[in-house]
Amino acid sequence: MLAADMTYKLVTLPGDGTGPEVMREGIRVLEAVSAPLDLAWDVETIPCGGKFYLEHGSRDWPEGAEAACEAADLILLGAVGWPDPAGGGPVTMADGKMAGFSPVIGNRVRLDLFANVRPVKLYRGVSHRIHGAHKQVWEPGKVDMVILRENTEGLYAPTGGKLAPGGRTQVAVDSRVITRRASERIIRMAFELCRKRGKGAPKDGKLRVTCIAKDNVLHGCQTFRDIFFEVGEAYPEIEKDLAIVDAFTQWLIGQPEYYDVCVTTNMFGDIVTDLASVLQGGMGMAVGANVGERHGMFEPIHGSAPRHAGKDKVNPIAMILAVKEGLSWLADRKDDPRLARAAEAIEGAVEAVLEAGEPLTYDLVGEAKAARCSDVGKAIAALAAERIA
Repeated sequence: MLAADMTYKLVTLPGDGTGPEVMREGIRVLEAVSAPLDLAWDVETIPCGGKFYLEHGSRDWPEGAEAACEAADLILLGAVGWPDPAGGGPVTMADGKMAGFSPVIGNRVRLDLFANVRPVKLYRGVSHRIHGAHKQVWEPGKVDMVILRENTEGLYAPTGGKLAPGGRTQVAVDSRVITRRASERIIRMAFELCRKRGKGAPKDGKLRVTCIAKDNVLHGCQTFRDIFFEVGEAYPEIEKDLAIVDAFTQWLIGQPEYYDVCVTTNMFGDIVTDLASVLQGGMGMAVGANVGERHGMFEPIHGSAPRHAGKDKVNPIAMILAVKEGLSWLADRKDDPRLARAAEAIEGAVEAVLEAGEPLTYDLVGEAKAARCSDVGKAIAALAAERIA
């Protein structure tokens, strides 16, 4: 079948809180670039998360959702997590897992989405968020890295547990699992991505992969480090850099221009990528790609923000850029240049809106100048369509 004759299967998981609102804008932009390129989508929207669990009582998404995700060419996730009416945090299921586990962690494990890929890029017109204010210190282009996080094991592997005699927890154990297979896969992907990007670090133009570990203390990190240098032997043109995770956090903030591609284990990656989002303007600009050898799920990394739900207020750009990243990934898998062109048009439209300084949401320009979530989505959709026409 020729690419031009294909209909791609898209599963959307809007989720809780503001997830459906940002997903609406992501799909608006996707439709805007798809029409002029004759890209056809079979879209299945699957409800999921805490609110779904409260309404249905036994599952956090419907029967058949797993199979739909398995069959999808592309999965887009909004956000999950909803306050428990009884208080004490988000809604949890009978097994103790947060309602929303199935579409997020469940998909990562079931679909073997072993790589969490976080692009960290400061666009022109966007200020970083250090001190909680809008401040421009680095020139756009000096923050342009990708952080890869192993996505299926580490501290999030279900190998721990609790001892709760009499119903009160007395002992809690979380065991970290680091395997050669998982380490080799994510490290090799990091080197391949560095080679594919081909731009090098903003500071000196060197192709560089940084391994983030705590190898001065932890056996798992020593193993991860050793595998990093073993795999790196096949990439002589790429500089191999090693950073202890606690020191890395200060270097990340102090000299982000030094980094090109970084790779680390699950928990460390979860922490440092949220820190890195400060450099790119906050969570409203931050994208997460969960990819494996056959499947891909793309999401904004901000939460569901229940307090903002239904207000048409939050920043949709992370979701829109998640669509862009998903199209780029699918373009490589399907060898369909239309998908790549659509992705380029979306990023170009985002860049144009950011540089113009309007319309933008409160997190980027403050409450006084803030536009609605839907206004931002409409502006980006129109500009993206113009770039293709």
